[in-house]
Amino acid sequence: MRVLHFCKTYFPDSVGGIEQVIRQMCVSTGRLGVTNHVLSLSRKPGRELAPIEFEGHTVHRAHLDFELASNGVSLSAIGKLARLAREVDVVHYHFPWPFTDMAHFMARIDKPTVLTYHSDIVRQKTLLRFYQPLKHRFLQSVDSIVATSPNYLASSAVLDRYRDKTRVIAFGLDKTSYPAPDPVRLAHWRAQVGPKFFLFVGVLRYYKGLHILLEAAAGTDYPVVIVGAGPIEQELRAHAARLGLKKVMFVGKLDEADKVALLELCYAVAFPSHLRSEAFGISLLEGAMFGKPMISSEIGTGTTYINVHGETGLVVPPSDPQALRAAMTALWNDPQMAAEMGRRAETRYWRLFTSEQMADDYTALYRELAARRVRVGRTATAPLG
Repeated sequence: MRVLHFCKTYFPDSVGGIEQVIRQMCVSTGRLGVTNHVLSLSRKPGRELAPIEFEGHTVHRAHLDFELASNGVSLSAIGKLARLAREVDVVHYHFPWPFTDMAHFMARIDKPTVLTYHSDIVRQKTLLRFYQPLKHRFLQSVDSIVATSPNYLASSAVLDRYRDKTRVIAFGLDKTSYPAPDPVRLAHWRAQVGPKFFLFVGVLRYYKGLHILLEAAAGTDYPVVIVGAGPIEQELRAHAARLGLKKVMFVGKLDEADKVALLELCYAVAFPSHLRSEAFGISLLEGAMFGKPMISSEIGTGTTYINVHGETGLVVPPSDPQALRAAMTALWNDPQMAAEMGRRAETRYWRLFTSEQMADDYTALYRELAARRVRVGRTATAPLG
């Protein structure tokens, strides 16, 4: 079974939640006999974009020509998509990325197709009106759509139109793929951040709700460690300075070993994303995987599939600093409750969110789609009589 993933960004050029998800898909399905290829865009010159081997799968890259409203466009990617698709059994798209829709039709893809629906398009409402016809033509054309949580399937008006071909496969992580906590590194970070703190991990984007977390921390003594970089980092640092936050530490983008050390050390994970662009929350799931209680917002997406209110952590209304502060206080003042929630979070991870479960479900879907195409082909060529 050969599968081609087509996505906007991927390792080693970019690191983020979606890249981590696709990496986990490729590595885990690879153990089940799937040969994975990934085609993504890169800012590097074309002469530096030879295919590379990465953790058992092949990464192909096309040069990024330009971006429009965060939509990367590459003319050379269309030809590469057409060529690589001819060599695989299934093409796997990752939505949203409007360029994908155009490339799919321009490359004349004639292979079984599956689309992982990562998120609704939330921000570009004006451009969305012009994009709607192409989007729906594309969603109608793919053979199968995957929602990443039952919550998102239930709350997405777009997915509601395609329920007949949509199924739920939750993202999963392989804990063994993360580096083991290093005692020296743990000691270093313990000295830096102290023995008890809230942790946020993620790219610093508008929908992450970090301004809400900063406002919730104002007037408290709770240490908060923010891991990550991104387009609004300076804006957030300035906001923290205006609020006079002395115990909020921005540590920037860290490597996996440092991130794991902070996940191991933290008291709880704070994940204040307040918009539906946060469709799942990989770093929230990492918190559950490390047995940490969580605080998140109810936005009708997979965040509340990971974090069940009162069981694995606390869920608060979005964009509500007072509610977020109250949740932080409740966890901070009740270590026994926090520890019990953390244990239940890890149990839920092992039951629902392992990479093995995700790999089993995707591999079965790939085989189903490939077999369906074979059956249709046989029917079409069967002699009349």
